[in-house]
Amino acid sequence: MGDIMLKDLRTYILENEFKINILIGKIDIVNYIEIDHFDDTKVMVRYEKGRVVIKGENLTISKLLNDELLILGKIKSLEFE
Repeated sequence: MGDIMLKDLRTYILENEFKINILIGKIDIVNYIEIDHFDDTKVMVRYEKGRVVIKGENLTISKLLNDELLILGKIKSLEFE
C-alpha cells in the first residue's frame, strides 16, 4: 500500500494540467508552454490546447519559472484562443 500512496502523491505533486488562478491584480498561470508576447498592455501565453491573451495596464511578470508565471497589473480581460 505504501507504493500506491507514494505514486498518488508523486502524481499530485508533479501535476501537469494547465491552470489559471485569477486574483485581484494578479494572474497565476501553471504548466504553460511558452510566452508568445509580453509588454505592459498584453501578455500572450501558449499552452497545450491553445493560447491565453491577457490584456490590461502596467502588466509585469513578477515570477517566471519553467512551469509557472505570475502576472501583476490592472487586468482588463482574459481570452482563450
